[in-house]
Amino acid sequence: MIDDPNELQEFIQSISDSNSDRVCAVDTEADSLHRYSESLCLLQFSDGKDHVLIDPLAIDDMSPLSDYLAEATCWMHGADYDMHMLRQHLGVIPPTVFDTQIGARLLGVRKFGYGDLVEHYMGVSIEKTSQKADWAKRPLTPVMEDYALNDVIYLLPMAEIIVQQLKDTGRHEWFLESCEAARNKSFEKKIGKEDPWRIKGSGKLQPKGLNFLKALWHWRDAEAASWDRPSFMVAGNRQLIEWSMGLVDGKTPQLPRHYRGSRVRNFKQAVERACAVPEADMPQRIRGIRRRKDPAFESKLDALIAKRNQVAEDLDIDGSIIAPRAPLEAIAGAHDGAEDQLLNWQRKLLGI
Repeated sequence: MIDDPNELQEFIQSISDSNSDRVCAVDTEADSLHRYSESLCLLQFSDGKDHVLIDPLAIDDMSPLSDYLAEATCWMHGADYDMHMLRQHLGVIPPTVFDTQIGARLLGVRKFGYGDLVEHYMGVSIEKTSQKADWAKRPLTPVMEDYALNDVIYLLPMAEIIVQQLKDTGRHEWFLESCEAARNKSFEKKIGKEDPWRIKGSGKLQPKGLNFLKALWHWRDAEAASWDRPSFMVAGNRQLIEWSMGLVDGKTPQLPRHYRGSRVRNFKQAVERACAVPEADMPQRIRGIRRRKDPAFESKLDALIAKRNQVAEDLDIDGSIIAPRAPLEAIAGAHDGAEDQLLNWQRKLLGI
């Protein structure tokens, strides 16, 4: 465990001197299951020889690592989240990011979780018992340390096998383009939902129900923030929907007995404020745009899906990797720029 800024500086200097290519493997652990605001709690790093845990909670200046990664070729597994964490907390995304999950899926591997791939390619079964652990707690247990290190120890040797198989099957260029596209996508500004309280299941509510749901969602968010816990620990989405429906019918919600007095009072005040909202000011249902029945469109879409499925069967890979349904619908509907939703190798396989 590296938990001292001087030690981090010395470690980065040593691997920079011995690894001029700057090829490394990285994984991250956060506390999103235990805190209201997500923090980067641990960073696992391997250059193929040294495998270390780096503690960003103990080190104020992570710039030596950031500077290293800014010029590195970095392997990750399921890289989307880790790239987000690196950008959010270290201000960097490596210029080249390769993802073992993408590579394995392009090879037709159907079970592509990290543990599945380690067993598939390395013949090693690793424990995943610490997957939901609280990574902000210190000291880490030996079990948590082993779990964290396992997430990078096998990445580079596994990557060598995957790259060779991609080259042998003529799919390496697909891999390079797919990884580059995934990295570029990670730079897109993530815009929060305009109405985050419109959770799954809210579409069936009428305005009065939506009005209660909006009030209860903001109550839950405030409670979670003051408690510094994820919102689901206060109340689940399904519970908010049920309470909202009950309030519309004039029922008094049965709150959990473990709620402290202030939480109950805040709940009742949220309900009272919702009751005072005039009907004209209540949120309205969002009605989706229904596509009119278009035989020509349906015919084009069916042909594209059939073509994709045949190609996928011939290559023995998941059809969604070749083309998800959404871009195929856009192409069938002749939307502007629809073809650009697919990568070059995907368009070539489909003859687009």
